[in-house]
Amino acid sequence: IISDNPKQSSRVPVFIKVLDVNDNAPEFAMFYETFVCENAKAEQLIQTLSAVDKDDSYGGHQFSFSLAPEAASSSNFTLQDNRGE
Repeated sequence: IISDNPKQSSRVPVFIKVLDVNDNAPEFAMFYETFVCENAKAEQLIQTLSAVDKDDSYGGHQFSFSLAPEAASSSNFTLQDNRGE
């Protein structure tokens, strides 16, 4: 608090209790080993990925995935978010 009058300012200790610490990193729901056949068609679904987080979440966990930069610059693969379906 900024004040020209020292009588209008005060200091108090504040204690914050952290209820949830992210001690578990998100991880894939299972081990994925994906193979792509050479005759796969364009727009064909190759793999569906899922992730889990063992930390409690009141509103549910939301995850996003992205291709590595070297793959993102190629038009050979794309990711599509199915919104948990």
